[in-house]
Amino acid sequence: MKKILITGANKSIGFETARQLLQQGCYVYLGSRDSQKGQQAVNQLHAEGLTQVEPVLIDVDKPDSIQAARQVLGQKTDVLDGLINNAGIPGKMPQTPLETDVSEFKRVFETNFFGAIEVTQAFIDLLRQSPQPRIVNVSSSLGSITLQTDPAWKYYGILPASYVPSKAALNAYTVALAHHLRDTAFKVNAVDPGYPATDLNQHAGTETVSTAAARVVKAVTLGPEGPTGQFFSEDSAPDSGFIPW
Repeated sequence: MKKILITGANKSIGFETARQLLQQGCYVYLGSRDSQKGQQAVNQLHAEGLTQVEPVLIDVDKPDSIQAARQVLGQKTDVLDGLINNAGIPGKMPQTPLETDVSEFKRVFETNFFGAIEVTQAFIDLLRQSPQPRIVNVSSSLGSITLQTDPAWKYYGILPASYVPSKAALNAYTVALAHHLRDTAFKVNAVDPGYPATDLNQHAGTETVSTAAARVVKAVTLGPEGPTGQFFSEDSAPDSGFIPW
């Protein structure tokens, strides 16, 4: 049974990803920065008959919380087969390059970029014990610099000033991490889940959370022949499944 940790999993894409992984027979550690909300999410899954799941208190903005979660998880298992860095925030809107305060840039980067790095570093030892470890960084096609400079792209001009660079940075970290682990069994990829209706976009999205989660699940369950160091997006690139960085 594969064991997978998901951050920010008490709602939206993270929660649906947990549900779909459980339906596939995985064991899920459902990360949440709020213990009550995490337990409520687990209770809901239990009510659906999906019992191989338990909550893990983890706030990716707080190094002490990450380390505490690592200690707790280490008492429960010696191995992790997958890590999904899903926790993320959009930041306060509107965001413009000149009017957005630097403190807002730092706040968004703390969650979307630095948090993912700290979680990855904290749990890498457990992941190394898996025969087929997988790391998935939930990103956004908005973080593709190539697409952002293409006037023909459907999302051209949508440029939240702190959110976009935070995802571009996460993409760059994904490439660096995949290269660092290239001679191992690790598969490290970034996934654009698409544009589902979630709290992050005030439910303005045009796709379902189920569709978005399926894209994340696909990446974290890649077989040994699967790619690494890639940027998946079936939304922006439905034919190939890959988009440029």
